[in-house]
Amino acid sequence: MIGHLQGEVLFSDGVEAVILTNSGIGYQVYIRQVLPEGSSVSLFISHVIRDASEELYGFKSIREKKMFEMLTSVKGVGPKSAFSLVGAIGVDQIINAITFDDKKTLTKAPGIGNKAASQMILDLQNKISKVKMYSNKTKGIQTFSTIPAEEIENEIHEIVENEEQHINSDVILNDALMACKELGFKEEKVIPIAQKILGSIEITKAEQLVHLVLKEV
Repeated sequence: MIGHLQGEVLFSDGVEAVILTNSGIGYQVYIRQVLPEGSSVSLFISHVIRDASEELYGFKSIREKKMFEMLTSVKGVGPKSAFSLVGAIGVDQIINAITFDDKKTLTKAPGIGNKAASQMILDLQNKISKVKMYSNKTKGIQTFSTIPAEEIENEIHEIVENEEQHINSDVILNDALMACKELGFKEEKVIPIAQKILGSIEITKAEQLVHLVLKEV
């Protein structure tokens, strides 16, 4: 099974790309991003094997890959629908939507209807938080040039800080949504407001977020 590819971009159109590896083999990969031809790229891969075909789906982080694979474990959700969902609304919104029974958000992606959204919530609600344990570090497009040790150290420090902030934001958001739910507010109304607030100002406690959300609902 192929889990990762690194090589030169020979072709890319925003739907798929052809990646030439050092072994001389060019792999066709589905990826929702236009990659500059001639650039070097490093991607996590989900290798889907069917009776009549094999398909490679490319992701910038291991968290995206694991989310895709969890979604495809749901009955009635194929790889193309799961790939569309991850690309359309992102991992964090999928986690929140499944956790708080928000079918409306899940059905924003092409190929995901109410039946599929309900099945995702039923099958994954007690499992979905596991995805947060996987790194959200982006692989993306790289040049593979020699980087001074000091720059590498600074980059690692920044990645760790960003990851910690990301985890803290998730905890605050989940706690705030639970509080709002207990007060009788629907998740589909609260989630976009809460995410907008988190993206605009620094929030350190769930209570702060709940207070600001209640001003707008």
